[in-house]
Amino acid sequence: MAPPILAWRRLAAGWRALIGAWAALLLVFGGVVGVLAWLGPLPAPAEAAAEMPAPLPVAAEPSPPPAVTEAAFRPAPTPAAPPRGIAGADPALLEAGAHGPLPRIGADGRTSIRAYGRPFDRQEARPRVGLVIGGLGMNAALTEEAIRRLPGAVTLAFSPYSPYPALLLDQARARGMEVLLALPLEPAGYPLTNPGNRALLTGLPPTENDDRFAWLLSRFTGYVGAIGAIGPMRGERFAALGEQLGALQDGLRSRGLLYVDPRPGARGPDRAWGRTIDLVVDEPATRGEIEIKLAELERLARETGSALGYAGEASPVLIDRAAAWAASVESRGLVLAPVTALMRRPDSARAN
Repeated sequence: MAPPILAWRRLAAGWRALIGAWAALLLVFGGVVGVLAWLGPLPAPAEAAAEMPAPLPVAAEPSPPPAVTEAAFRPAPTPAAPPRGIAGADPALLEAGAHGPLPRIGADGRTSIRAYGRPFDRQEARPRVGLVIGGLGMNAALTEEAIRRLPGAVTLAFSPYSPYPALLLDQARARGMEVLLALPLEPAGYPLTNPGNRALLTGLPPTENDDRFAWLLSRFTGYVGAIGAIGPMRGERFAALGEQLGALQDGLRSRGLLYVDPRPGARGPDRAWGRTIDLVVDEPATRGEIEIKLAELERLARETGSALGYAGEASPVLIDRAAAWAASVESRGLVLAPVTALMRRPDSARAN
């Protein structure tokens, strides 16, 4: 038998080990309880479901546009601080269409021009000069470069054939950039020059063109209007038919959208709010010629009070020259303006 002292030592060691094990277990348990208390209680199933984002609602059925005042087609007034971004799609300005959501005038008379326009000081006295960059949405890397390098007052025209425009449009709106829908209209030289399988063509029945028009308008949301060009193709043959072009302008105006005619020298839109391009700046698209055209655009703005240029194909050289020009244009006594600050009231047809 072991001496009594040795037995007591062994017994005491055993108790100490047991007490240490329980203490460690209690310490771990207390730590878990503390972490759970810090995280807070788990949400109930109903609460968790409430946190899930709801799908974007649209009106179930198209409805006739309400009467609106001229002010509804004006961009929002200048805020106290420079604009930081443009809001995303407003469900109140959408209605269900055969191919997807379509823009509409809101029940309160609000328009896309008002909702998605970049605020601009209407009392600005300096000559206004604007620039629309087209050919965007098909090449994501090039589109992102244009959004990143160009100032917010430059307007972007996105192709309806863009496969994934949502993220790019969000980036543009975050920079406070206005967006136009590029409309593929039958150009001179068609069919050798082809604007795509959803283009509006002079030889199609009106019902087919109407269906294509609805498809084009539903490709994405949050744009202030449309330009009758896709890339360098400016729809000359379609626009030569005055009644077809007028019907297109009526369709845009009835949905609270503006129209930009891409043909320099053409009469301004007479059945929709909008503007005609004064100068194409990328034909030819060389560094020197682009710089010459941008200088000419400034001269036109000084002579007439405002001027709007168009570049049909976004390219690295175009983005580089346009960014350098836009960064310094205000130092030469002009103000860079978005397209909604350059549009004009229709010459004919009511715009109320």
